[in-house]
Amino acid sequence: MKLIIGNKNYSSWSLRGWLAAKQSGLGFEEIVVPIHTDDWSEQKKAMGEVAPSHGKVPVLWDGDAVVWDSLAIIDYLADKVGRDRFWPKADDARAMARSMVAEMHSSFQALRTQCPMNVRRRVEGAKLDDAARADVVRVLTLWAEARARFGKGGPFLFGTFCAADIFYAPVVSRFITYGVGVPGFAQAYMEAVWEHEWLQAWVHAAEAEDWVIEQYEVPAK
Repeated sequence: MKLIIGNKNYSSWSLRGWLAAKQSGLGFEEIVVPIHTDDWSEQKKAMGEVAPSHGKVPVLWDGDAVVWDSLAIIDYLADKVGRDRFWPKADDARAMARSMVAEMHSSFQALRTQCPMNVRRRVEGAKLDDAARADVVRVLTLWAEARARFGKGGPFLFGTFCAADIFYAPVVSRFITYGVGVPGFAQAYMEAVWEHEWLQAWVHAAEAEDWVIEQYEVPAK
């Protein structure tokens, strides 16, 4: 398999696709492309491997099969290796995990816009508007319910690392970058995610990149 991803410092959706590939346990070749550079529009036209996604990342190639969109990648890989590797076994836990992933996939636009993922940066005194603060509260509410109901088996949202943690890992990164204050249970969860060996590998790679995307270097005003 081949997984095409964008800049590790900035690309939250690439992080989700990459974590999904790691969670599958399958071997894959990683191809990093520098998105949003001056010539990216021309580059993506010339790269047949990203054509099916219209130039968006991540893209997973498995022989003749091509999958784009991080949620579709999770579903595809879960079909290959078994859904229990990605989702909780119990019906009630799995229902909540799926709903949390779907909500993350489609919502939280204010938080995404005002706090773009930037693994390397630390922002002091970041100002969030009411919409972004409401997104933060919603995320913390979801985390609290998942941990209280289903998190007794380990440090992650549903105990063991699963698709829900994959989808909220970039939020953990955003909260760290912009110094978002969180209660103790959320701090413990964030530390578990951040210290995961896969996250640490991603962080170290992001810190080693020399690409800079100026539009993601300053929080939205």
